[in-house]
Amino acid sequence: MKKIIFMGTPEFAATILTGLIQDVDSQVIAVVTQPDRPVGRKRVLTPSPVKEIALNHEIPVYQPEVMADSQAYQDLLALDADIIVTAAYGQLIPEPLLQAPKYGAVNVHASLLPKYRGGAPIHYAIWKGDQETGVSIMQMVKELDAGDVYAQISLPIGDQDDVGTLFKKLALIGRELLIDTLQRIFDGAISPQKQDPALVSYSPTIKKEEEQINWNLSAQAIDAHIRAFRPFPTTYTLLDQERVKIWQGYPLKALPAGIEGVDPAQAGTIIGADSDHLYVQAGDQTVFAIEEYQPAGKRRMSVTEFLKGTPAQQMIGRHFD
Repeated sequence: MKKIIFMGTPEFAATILTGLIQDVDSQVIAVVTQPDRPVGRKRVLTPSPVKEIALNHEIPVYQPEVMADSQAYQDLLALDADIIVTAAYGQLIPEPLLQAPKYGAVNVHASLLPKYRGGAPIHYAIWKGDQETGVSIMQMVKELDAGDVYAQISLPIGDQDDVGTLFKKLALIGRELLIDTLQRIFDGAISPQKQDPALVSYSPTIKKEEEQINWNLSAQAIDAHIRAFRPFPTTYTLLDQERVKIWQGYPLKALPAGIEGVDPAQAGTIIGADSDHLYVQAGDQTVFAIEEYQPAGKRRMSVTEFLKGTPAQQMIGRHFD
């Protein structure tokens, strides 16, 4: 049974950790995760999903604010682990710690490397309109996500997929791929392959300004943007200088038959409505149909529910920025 130090933070990583705990050939001897953070409007200090899993299984937990020069760093070095496994940990790991275990360190990365190195690969895969994504098991090195790749598995991206659904799907297939790959590493039955530097791309952390919808884009691109940012960090638009969130909709090439629209219309103009949708003029002569909407200061709701309190005629002709 191989001794494993696991490092991770969100639900994606918690799914991976659960698989390692259940694996009869593995013993998770320590878990490293981000410190507890305040969550929600009341800012309640909340442990990460990975920490909750570890505590439920009585596994020691380390939560250094910064790994380098921490007591946790020294303690982990002393554990004499066989391998370190990371999955969406969220911190740089000192190189001596990566090299300390007999089998080094591996990372479960949610992209088909060398595509989308960095912290938001699932977001970018949807945002850029990719047809597939996947999981890579790679060696950990000092440079970000640049290590040699042991194994990969691909997954198609459906028209309705968002970050939430893909996180769950990729975590499950990544867990199975990891368990299989670890066994082959321990058996000396697998050799990692170098990444092609000519194919490298990055997925940096999402910026606040990138959350705003650009209505000059095509309706299909707007749909990809919304799904890529759902359920987090979410997308928004401005209506009368107030921020409103757009949660769900779909692209159209034109207004549906029977809907009287505002024509010609500037991109971002609400050009029509029915009982279930607000129709917004997008770029390239396309239309985006909003189905779920969150007015400023209110909860998320269907357009059907929203229009019960705000007549559709009051919305038509108004403009999103």
